[in-house]
Amino acid sequence: MAKVNTEVVEEKGFNQKAFIDNLAENMGTTKKAAGEAYHAFLATLIEAVANEGEVRLTGVGTFSVKDVEARTARNPKTGEAVEVPAKKKVLFKVSSSLKKFVNGEE
Repeated sequence: MAKVNTEVVEEKGFNQKAFIDNLAENMGTTKKAAGEAYHAFLATLIEAVANEGEVRLTGVGTFSVKDVEARTARNPKTGEAVEVPAKKKVLFKVSSSLKKFVNGEE
């Protein structure tokens, strides 16, 4: 399994830049190439979730889209009824193997 460069992470937290830096190190490539791979991955993931409704990444989890029905809510300040339109909600379910790894069970 690839390792995370903790020096980069400690500096600013594990943000996009740190992710790309670690990806470049683990791939043995330039940061530019790793950044391009990262952005291509994200674009593909976003498009697939939007168009297909579900994307499973083995060992990581599943992205899915759920339809949320329209409903009537209340404005907490005035108590007035407010119509909330129907929408789509993006969900993420973590894989059991990732849960086990994070909890030190693997």
